[in-house]
Amino acid sequence: MISPSLRCTAFSGSDRIATGELRHVALKAKQAYDAYPERPLRVFDDAEARLLELPLHLSPADLLAWLAQPRREGDAASPRLRRPGRPKLGVVAREVTLLPAQWEWLAAQPGGASLALRRLVDAARAVSAAQDRRRAAQEAAYRFMQAMADGLTDVEAAARALFAAEYHPFQAAIAGWPEDVREHAEWLASDAFGI
Repeated sequence: MISPSLRCTAFSGSDRIATGELRHVALKAKQAYDAYPERPLRVFDDAEARLLELPLHLSPADLLAWLAQPRREGDAASPRLRRPGRPKLGVVAREVTLLPAQWEWLAAQPGGASLALRRLVDAARAVSAAQDRRRAAQEAAYRFMQAMADGLTDVEAAARALFAAEYHPFQAAIAGWPEDVREHAEWLASDAFGI
């Protein structure tokens, strides 16, 4: 979800120009876009390092108004359809396909199938939390490195070290990168190495 309070970071070329809430970063990005239109300008969300598409051709006031409109990344401003579930509680109904024996087991559990599935999911999440954090950090750092790869050396070596969770080879591969890009890649990758 794109929200004005989304935490993000903007780069003009290889220079980090702003970090913070999207509404503030977008205004800095707008200034850089106007001052240096020939430089590539990229805004990344800090959680997943996904590129955000912002209409930087708008005036600052129109840009802030655009940000204030709730939308999902890539969504057109289309009305929401009412779906099954309990939206006020955050419950969303979706389809699950299981074998008959699995449905029978779920139906026999105290609280029914939904409660049993929620307990199973919560237990699995607790067991794999560290692994999930590591994988998310690897994917975010890799996404950032790919977006910034133009003109960088040893991107492939850095990616291999990142996915192998080898900290020192990763450090060696990114040592020649511009300081702001190197620091942001290290920050994104920190959970990949357990730092």
